[in-house]
Amino acid sequence: MNLEEYFKRIAFHGSYGKLDLETLKLIHKQHVMSIPFENLSIHCGERISMDLEVIFNKIVRRDRGGWCLENNFLFGWVLREMGYNTTTLGCRVFNSILNDFGPLESHLINKVVIEGKSYLTDVSYGVSSQVWEPLELISGKDQRQAAGVFRLIDKGDVWVLEKTGRKPEVVNPVFANSSLVNRKETKQIVCFTLAPRDTGHFFEINNTLQTDPNSMFTNKSICSLQTPTGFKALIGWTYSEVTYKPEEGVDVIDMRDIPDDEIDQILVEKFKIKLHNKLKPVNNRAWYTL
Repeated sequence: MNLEEYFKRIAFHGSYGKLDLETLKLIHKQHVMSIPFENLSIHCGERISMDLEVIFNKIVRRDRGGWCLENNFLFGWVLREMGYNTTTLGCRVFNSILNDFGPLESHLINKVVIEGKSYLTDVSYGVSSQVWEPLELISGKDQRQAAGVFRLIDKGDVWVLEKTGRKPEVVNPVFANSSLVNRKETKQIVCFTLAPRDTGHFFEINNTLQTDPNSMFTNKSICSLQTPTGFKALIGWTYSEVTYKPEEGVDVIDMRDIPDDEIDQILVEKFKIKLHNKLKPVNNRAWYTL
């Protein structure tokens, strides 16, 4: 494993000798534009590992994506190798069906301290909740990014991340009432504490998320990638291209269903992913929106 291979994977060609915020912003954005958020391994009969070398080989050398426990674990290693002051944190994800945060820390993020200021990096939440750049760890501040306005709130015992977005404009009327379309203007995303977490903290949840029949990840096959104008996603058989139009106050969502015999082609053409094993798409109803 080496940084040069990783930087080639994310098409980063700049200097990384200066451990400043601008460099962190750049590699963060390059990662989300280059590496998909995806859980396809679960639906290809493969196991998702928390072994860093396995993750590096999968994402960097085999041009795959990964979910948060893979992508953010890898990104944390990159930051430490570069020399950034980095701490791994655990998050509980908001469940819209429960209308509350899940009981377990199932999401991994990294905190980076630069010149006395703390920033949160998350290169693997995907779709419209994906930040393109690190968020400053400051309570109540509106932090505007392409997807909308992100806001961190210190509740005392936990921090909460929420996002205020735009109205969805669905192009294809067939999908006007799709459960994949988010219609909440402001939504909570995760909550977390600042307690450091080591890799072992996530081993059990990594297994649960890919084996529990009630897990959202066993109920949906997901692949999404950020683009300069929004993002694209394949959820089960439904392919979506989302274009952010902040000047009009909308996100334009173009959705269509993909036949089984075209799934592999879509993965190659749109996400540059070539699977070794056959994907069995899944899109059961679960608390997941674009």
